[in-house]
Amino acid sequence: MKTNPAWLWDETVAINRDFGDRAVVAAYDERHRKFRDVDGENAAILARLDLKPDAVVGDFGCGTGAFARLAARRCRTVYAVDVSAAMLDFVQWKAQEEGLANVVCRQGGFLTYQHDGPPLDAIHSSLALHHLPDFWKQKALDRLAGWLKPGGKFHLMDVVFGTENVDANIEAWIAHTAAQGGAEVGDSIRAHVGKEFSTYDWIMTGLLERAGFRIDAAEAKSGVLANYWCTKA
Repeated sequence: MKTNPAWLWDETVAINRDFGDRAVVAAYDERHRKFRDVDGENAAILARLDLKPDAVVGDFGCGTGAFARLAARRCRTVYAVDVSAAMLDFVQWKAQEEGLANVVCRQGGFLTYQHDGPPLDAIHSSLALHHLPDFWKQKALDRLAGWLKPGGKFHLMDVVFGTENVDANIEAWIAHTAAQGGAEVGDSIRAHVGKEFSTYDWIMTGLLERAGFRIDAAEAKSGVLANYWCTKA
């Protein structure tokens, strides 16, 4: 087994909430659904990825597993990967409840996960990569590319800032999410900006290209969110 260097980034710092049981994780999931159409987003992503029934898919930073469970209804196998054991417990519980036997839960992060399955046809990651500083984002993207088949697809959705009207866009984002999800959600967005590692769009473009991805489309929303549709070169 490969030994990680002593200077490896500690991915567990991303677990900044007490997800002690399924009820707490379920409440977290419900809060996000107040200001996001989670199921609609995931259905649109899967439609655009156009995966075949025999596809093997990875969902990195899977959280409560909404994407992984929906993908499992259409694909052969889905690897749901997260650093949080509580999140994975919730994913496994929901998958069993929904009769999905093809969701494989694996604890690990972008930097520590060791893939022991077949090469992946596609990888999806939503609102997770920002937990890493840019140096470590590059290493994470290099690793993701290594698990994909040649020509495999990668979809990334995350907080990525445009270069115009940055402050105004952030203030509008906080106000919008607070109005939709309540003060606690607004506070979490405020904390995200101040304490986490979201980056600029021009940096993300460079990171993806240096990892060997061709960016087929980059779509920005309100100057604070972005979707990247990529193919492994």
